[in-house]
Amino acid sequence: MGGDGGLRVARGPVVRIAEPRDVPSIAATLTVATAESRWARWALPADGRVQRLTRLHELVAGHRGVATGTTWVTDDVSAVAAWEAPDATPGTAPVPADVAAALAREVPRLHADRARTLAATDTVVSAVRPAEPHWWLATVGTRPSARRQGLAVAVLTPVLQRCDADRVPAAVAVHTWANVRWLRRLGFAVVENSHTTDDQLPLYVLVRPPGGADVGADAAMDAGADVDSAGGPSYRG
Repeated sequence: MGGDGGLRVARGPVVRIAEPRDVPSIAATLTVATAESRWARWALPADGRVQRLTRLHELVAGHRGVATGTTWVTDDVSAVAAWEAPDATPGTAPVPADVAAALAREVPRLHADRARTLAATDTVVSAVRPAEPHWWLATVGTRPSARRQGLAVAVLTPVLQRCDADRVPAAVAVHTWANVRWLRRLGFAVVENSHTTDDQLPLYVLVRPPGGADVGADAAMDAGADVDSAGGPSYRG
């Protein structure tokens, strides 16, 4: 890593920890990546859905991720990966009080009548997350115009490498089998295969042990493929 915080991954794009100036672009990238997803249609009311989604991404991947040092972006912010780090992880910071308050205040309003179902489903997810400290992938997305260039892999790589070095697992929840297949090629394995508590969406929770699960011989074949978004935003403070 150079003095400017950039990291070049396998001769690919430069990725870096997001900065305050990136927040609008983070929200825009993740909105166009997820606006047509099943998760967005399930989790947000039709009234003002795109505006609600943009605000969620602005709060979670943007303000929270920037403040805690856990959101990674390509240099042009065409791909974003937002994580939650284990408590007291060196190089990260706790969620500031004002950001935590904004999340607590605004997220239920943004989800409106879907908030209770999301909370119940989150309880299911929490029960199967690793008991030990782990990195949680809140969301990853790439602008449609920039897909199939390996950018999603690039923005995930810094944290996955750190997980391997620190011997810490990573975990994520997603709602499509396409995302499961993609994540399995990065070393994740399914630990929960069920549905949201209202039975409207599939629910897959995946865990990547340090070093990765058995990735398989076809991992390199899909290294250039990007998912639209893994999961939906996670709002824990």
